[in-house]
Amino acid sequence: MNSKSVLKEKSFHFSLQVIEICRCLRVSNTDYAMHRQLLRSGTAIGASIAESEFAQSKADFINKLSIALKEANETRYWMDLLCESQNIHKQSVADAEMLLTEIIKMLVSSIKTSKGKQ
Repeated sequence: MNSKSVLKEKSFHFSLQVIEICRCLRVSNTDYAMHRQLLRSGTAIGASIAESEFAQSKADFINKLSIALKEANETRYWMDLLCESQNIHKQSVADAEMLLTEIIKMLVSSIKTSKGKQ
């Protein structure tokens, strides 16, 4: 299995975790705007990675992965904000945060490698 498919698989699994977190937030009547933002940015990571598979050029590929990286950073922001505002317990998102860190590291590495090949 190549690293791109591992990245795609991890981002898909992360999206499922985000969906579950948001489902719990919805049930607990947490601020709707914040959990919608988390849902949007958390699932956009995988969508951008999936788009990168059919990039039209190396520059387009790098751009798609860069968008995924920006979405990952935004997702971390929303997760941190939800935890710090005590809308969700840090422990309940710990696994998702660890996976998000892995995804960010893989994205940074893939972008650097791709830029080096240009």
